[in-house]
Amino acid sequence: MSAPVQTLDAPLGADRTAAAVAPFAASRGFWGNVGRKLLRDPVAMAAAAVILAIIVVAIASPWIAPMDPYRGSMLRRLRPIGTPGYPLGSDELGRDMLSRLMMAGRLSLFMGVTPVIVAFVIGSGVGILAGFVGGWLNTILMRTIDVFFAFPSVLLAIALSGALGAGILNSIVSLTCVFVPQIARVAESVTTQIRSRDYVDAARLSGASALTIVRVQVLGNVLGPIFVYATSLISVSMILASGLSFLGLGVKPPEPEWGLMLNTLRTAIYVQPLVAALPGAAIFIVSISFNLFSDGLRSAMEVKE
Repeated sequence: MSAPVQTLDAPLGADRTAAAVAPFAASRGFWGNVGRKLLRDPVAMAAAAVILAIIVVAIASPWIAPMDPYRGSMLRRLRPIGTPGYPLGSDELGRDMLSRLMMAGRLSLFMGVTPVIVAFVIGSGVGILAGFVGGWLNTILMRTIDVFFAFPSVLLAIALSGALGAGILNSIVSLTCVFVPQIARVAESVTTQIRSRDYVDAARLSGASALTIVRVQVLGNVLGPIFVYATSLISVSMILASGLSFLGLGVKPPEPEWGLMLNTLRTAIYVQPLVAALPGAAIFIVSISFNLFSDGLRSAMEVKE
């Protein structure tokens, strides 16, 4: 009589094992499918190649820059594009524009990407906590975040930078404060939807702790949409960071940074308009590349029924 009991227990244990492994296998399959879709998207891959190339050039700029980006000469100021020894001309102080653009990419990328990364960590934590716990905690956190939405992003960044003072660190802090509410709102919305799914209820009924449910069941499903949204904010962050430097609230001279270079070259717009437009072209290329890659990533993550 014991044999039937054993034959019933074995399939039951196998079902439990399969049920436990299935979410991880599905997750691996999902991200593998996303990667394959991205590789088949020529626009997203071209944008990723441009971003990677700019990052490599920016990192290697101290070693591959043709000239010292800080050394100027008033005898060679505002040379046009194509001048021998100055392929992209020179700025208002006679410094090589190619070397300064390459070196400026380090600060510009750092100031554009760092606030989004920090905001992604903080905003995701706040949003997931508010969405999973719900109740009065959700109300307090979300109503506090709504206060930041009362101010336009540009004005809020300028106000915070003006209050904190000029500098790279203060600019990063102000931009982080701008992006945390936006990411937290998306994280809270996605987590609220995930919280009511059947597999979350099953994990809760099985006796799993809240921390385990968040780590195993929630994070794997909410971090993807939050990450896609965060990548779309990098282009906005690049523009805002350059705008702060343009207004004198970010990087200070003589450090090369695309926004600051636009500011210092604005008086040369009628003398050498092409040279003066080069930092703006760099900002545009990086921003549009991040936007195109974010769009491709969002399309790759869409699940068609």
